[in-house]
This record gives sequence, C-alpha cells and structure tokens, in this order.
Amino acid sequence: MQQYLEAGKVVTTHGVRGEMKLELWCDGVAFLKKVGRLYASAKGGKCYKIVSIRPQGQMALLQLEGVEDMDAARALRGQVFYFDRSDATLPAGRWYVADLIGCEVRDADTGKVYGVVTSVDHPGAQDIYTVKAPNGKEYMFPGVDAFLKERNPPEGYLLVTPIPGLLDDDCDSEREEE
Repeated sequence: MQQYLEAGKVVTTHGVRGEMKLELWCDGVAFLKKVGRLYASAKGGKCYKIVSIRPQGQMALLQLEGVEDMDAARALRGQVFYFDRSDATLPAGRWYVADLIGCEVRDADTGKVYGVVTSVDHPGAQDIYTVKAPNGKEYMFPGVDAFLKERNPPEGYLLVTPIPGLLDDDCDSEREEE
C-alpha cells in the first residue's frame, strides 16, 4: 500500500499573502486539518505544515508554512500535494481509494473472479466502482452494502453479490447476438 496519498492540486493563488486554492482529492478540509502537513511528492519529499485551511465551494483555501506571498504561492500552481497515511486515521472498515484500486472482485457465494477494480468515483450518493474483466470489458457497480459484501485491500480482494446481469458475461453475449 502506498505511504503517501494524493490530497489535491493547487489550481491558483488567492490573495497576496500566499494562500492557494486547492482542488480536493481527499475527504475534505476537516480531514486535512487533522493530517496537519502535506508533502510535495508521492515519495514524501519536502514537507509543508498546514497553517490554515478552509472550504471554498468544492475547493479549499490553503495556507502553508513558508509560503507567505503571491509569488511563492504562484510557484506552487499545478503542484499535487500528498499526505502521509500514518498522519491520518480511518474508521474501521473504511479504506483509501488508492488501496481499493487493483483489488480482485470476487463473487461472495461462488468465488468467481469478475476482474479488478480500476477506479472508484463518487458522482452522487454512493461510490461507483469500475471493474475490468479478464476479457477487457468494463463494468460499473454501486458501492452499497446490498452489493458489496466485503472490502479486504490487505488481502487484495472485494467480495460482491452481483446484481443479476451486471457482471454476467453470458448476458452480454446474448445481447450481442440479437
């Protein structure tokens, strides 16, 4: 599992005192406040202490220690920041999206392997998982308890109870023949 996970990307400056607009790629402002620091690289690298962070629409206004004017903030435009997973705690049964990517998706009842998770998106009320089957087809399913029975990233798998027809290759081949 990756040690440093994406927090967001600086999209522009805000004001003249070094504040920046951060496009959030994590759980939000409250989460980053608890983390307390950000890194400039997926391998760690330079560490910045978060001086202040507050929401602004879907973004955050971020002030980092050592970034005290518009020029310093402008130099970080486009910078992706990372947090160290050891600085954050998740409730039991919750996982980072990065931990779910690459997990094998198996039938909870039969053990049949449907493919691997290639992305997890959050367009609305629940997460949407995209699974790539061994034959190259992609399927999407909702991350709800009725369908998703177990997430086990340390062991590399998810257990699902499929919605009839959703992950069934036979249904797809019948449609193609019609």
